[in-house]
Amino acid sequence: MALIDLTISSPLLEREVDLLVILPEDTQGMIGMGGSKKATCPTLYLLHGMSDDHTIWLRRTSIERYAAEKGVAVVMPCADLSYYTDCKMGDPFWQFITRELPDTCRSLFPQLSPRREDTFVAGLSMGGYGALKCGLHASDTFSWAAGLSSVADIAASVQAAGLGSRHYWEDLFGSADELPGSFNDLFAAVKDYAKVQEKQPVRFYMWCGTEDFLYAQNVKLRDYMKKCGIDLTYEESPGVHSWACWDEKIQTVLNWLPLGKEES
Repeated sequence: MALIDLTISSPLLEREVDLLVILPEDTQGMIGMGGSKKATCPTLYLLHGMSDDHTIWLRRTSIERYAAEKGVAVVMPCADLSYYTDCKMGDPFWQFITRELPDTCRSLFPQLSPRREDTFVAGLSMGGYGALKCGLHASDTFSWAAGLSSVADIAASVQAAGLGSRHYWEDLFGSADELPGSFNDLFAAVKDYAKVQEKQPVRFYMWCGTEDFLYAQNVKLRDYMKKCGIDLTYEESPGVHSWACWDEKIQTVLNWLPLGKEES
């Protein structure tokens, strides 16, 4: 795989944004690697968590090696502490992630497929929230979405936050009273998506460790998605909020995605 450390100029954010991009290449002769370059390739947008940045997936997992075997490009953008949201008092990161970034990447790397059927999104924790929101609200861009240990009930997380972080949450979402039922509430997003899913269906995957502090939130969202008839693959297993789990489960996500096989 080719690894590109890239800084792009975002007219939308009116500043520079850092990202890492993994591109498929012929790996014949590379020790311990498999995979080959294709004329066009699918793309996974891989989102980081709250305490991390665009480098974290490469530093804490073997995502480059896993992606090589699947022939998938991986784009890992830096989204700061934005929760992949058009912030109330900050940058429009939602529009950047779902609109500008895919367009920019396809312009810079023509081998990336422009088809929504070949465009996927996944993430962990804050990034899991972002990935699920992308699937629910941006089904014209993404066709498969996976959340690992996701912040699944953002309203509950904000309401439970200590006073020390109150201003942070308000800068993102406004007051806690504004959040339930809003665009940024995944439960409201599920309800809206359920009405239109036949037009641009998205397949969802969720995993959470049973000892994770976000486990109850994930079970709550799972049950609501199933109730609304959403195409969801849900898994859980013993585990906490840790990279040992996510390194394993990103491999599960790659195996779940329609890579190297016809979509069923």
